[in-house]
Amino acid sequence: MNELEQARKIINQVDKEMAQLFEKRMYAAELVAKYKKEHGLSILDEAREKEVIAKNSSFIENSVYKEYYAEFIKETMRISRSYQSRLNEGMRVAYSGVAGAYAYIAAKKMYPSSSLVSYPDFESAYASVENGESDICVLPIENSYAGDVSTVMDLMFSGTLYVNQVINLPITHCLMVNDGVSLSDIKRVVSHPQALAQCSGYIKEMGFEAQTYENTALAAKYVKENGFCDTAAIASAETAELFGLKVIASGINASRTNTTRFVTFSRAQNSPQAQNRKMNQHFILMFTVRNEAGALAKTIDIIGAFGFNMRNLHSRPMKELLWNYYFYVEADGNINSPSGQDMLRALGATCDKLKLVGTFISE
Repeated sequence: MNELEQARKIINQVDKEMAQLFEKRMYAAELVAKYKKEHGLSILDEAREKEVIAKNSSFIENSVYKEYYAEFIKETMRISRSYQSRLNEGMRVAYSGVAGAYAYIAAKKMYPSSSLVSYPDFESAYASVENGESDICVLPIENSYAGDVSTVMDLMFSGTLYVNQVINLPITHCLMVNDGVSLSDIKRVVSHPQALAQCSGYIKEMGFEAQTYENTALAAKYVKENGFCDTAAIASAETAELFGLKVIASGINASRTNTTRFVTFSRAQNSPQAQNRKMNQHFILMFTVRNEAGALAKTIDIIGAFGFNMRNLHSRPMKELLWNYYFYVEADGNINSPSGQDMLRALGATCDKLKLVGTFISE
């Protein structure tokens, strides 16, 4: 047997062993896909993939091989993602609004291979997951320009679903028209009141008449279906593409940092491993405190005493109890760690109601 035949014999044996290992890996990918579907997690986890590449590459002793092995692992994970997407294609993702709206864009970004289902409002989208009609729902909780989305906050407090993922979607408003229409033809703009307010400076500068519409996507659809030559819509570039409109001005909103946070709600809680100490891990708590002096301060002190840094704190009035409030807290760290569990027990002794809404990894 010459050197070429010997090399081919080794490759054939290795390929046979790799085929068996490949089947094991793809079976594990099935389990991952099932877990992600149940917990409303995206197929792509960039942080996890970087960890795998770095860790697995350390097993390679030959420095020349390492570069090629990293590419091999990347391709293997791409195949795994493709398979997971195929398995989860039937996942129903609820959102509030219509195709082309920012909620639709957020849901499409998070779950590109899933079936997106439109609901008329936040409550019905949330309820569709609670009753099993949808697998998950994607809803906004906060806008950097307009503040909290109070209805969704109330659903988080009173509902049964968990938050397992959070993304920040930059809001960039564009001026869009039908083909053949130029900027000088425009006399009127239509959009959601909030979008009009965020673009008020540009609208005033251009001397346009502003007309409110139910939402940005329907405004674009309205302009397209009526074939207006003197009316433009204000919406996203993705919306313009969806309805076949032409963008003639981009980024017309006053705030260049306008961002909306969207969260994924699912029926299952995503519980990180207790020993996981990732710096980008966070959790959300909602609670009420006794109506007595220092009750809120004592609760906040407990969170800090166990080494957890609060990212933000909000209060919301309770509809059923006049002048009573519940509180929303986001904090850094692993709630399943020993200190996290100790903190929950300590909070349980001081809070009238305490709810772990969910955990998530920051982008």
